[in-house]
Amino acid sequence: MSPGQLERRARRLLGLLVLIWGASWPITKVGVTAVPPLWFAGLRYVAGTVCVLVIVALRRELIVPSPSDWKLIIVSGVLQMAVYSAFTSVALTQLPPGRASVLAFSTPVWVVPLSVWWLNEKVVWPGRVGVAAGLAGVVVIASPGLQPTVREHVIAYTLLMCAAIAWAVAIVYVRAHQFEASPLALAPWQMLVAASLLLACATAVDGPLLSMTPRGLVSLAYVGPLATGFAYWAVVEVGRHLRATTISVTLLAVPSLGLLISALTYHEALNTSLFVGVTLIAVGVVLTTISAGSAATSGGARTFFSADQGSSRASIENHTRSRTEIPSTSRLR
Repeated sequence: MSPGQLERRARRLLGLLVLIWGASWPITKVGVTAVPPLWFAGLRYVAGTVCVLVIVALRRELIVPSPSDWKLIIVSGVLQMAVYSAFTSVALTQLPPGRASVLAFSTPVWVVPLSVWWLNEKVVWPGRVGVAAGLAGVVVIASPGLQPTVREHVIAYTLLMCAAIAWAVAIVYVRAHQFEASPLALAPWQMLVAASLLLACATAVDGPLLSMTPRGLVSLAYVGPLATGFAYWAVVEVGRHLRATTISVTLLAVPSLGLLISALTYHEALNTSLFVGVTLIAVGVVLTTISAGSAATSGGARTFFSADQGSSRASIENHTRSRTEIPSTSRLR
């Protein structure tokens, strides 16, 4: 294929990725109401591990990671995949999927202050404004949970914030890592770590899973192989041909699509506070992404994009980069 054809193919694949991840939030909501959330999170990574393992093996990239890459595998597998997926799955048992997806996608907002503290990166003014806007959006969206009549939602909102921060910590760690293997070659090992930890936690908390309803099976069939396994490969492929900033901004459509699907299927209320919060977080993510891209151009902070969906991302969305500057994800979702 010519470079132009490859870029057009990547753009179509990115559009498909937005559709898959946008739908994954309402579908995950179905799954965690049919299967204990920790078991659901663990089983989706079992399916994701198998799918990515097959993809990597077919590409003849299956390797035994080096000791240096194992550090990345542990950090990413635990924080970006296991913690993120566990916390978002539990939160979805209490919150509508649209609102949850928006808060979960606030990760880039948390990356900026972490990068300043951990990597001593300088933040240009768009990044500072973006952090302020994003945090304001988080407060606006989470504010209903502070009302006396819905105090049970406080824990769910807290879990979503912790999930986004855990994902951000993994991103910052990855940005300082020197890869010895490609991100895709490391993906099965990351997912295996996440699956093992999640299944152990699920067994300890909920006991053995003795049966599963058809709703749970259908949800897992979508979220595991498609929104986790396929989406991980897709985002790596997209990252080979499109700018990281293009991918990051495009993926902002994921929570918007999740909101739309949630409104149609779960009758989630699209009120003023939610609209304002979504807008503030979207502005925050765009500005922090632009800030990262500007710093990378000037030799400062390096560009990244976030897209894990549990995800997806997923998520998917390792937020990993190889030494050849190829971004990838684990999520979103």
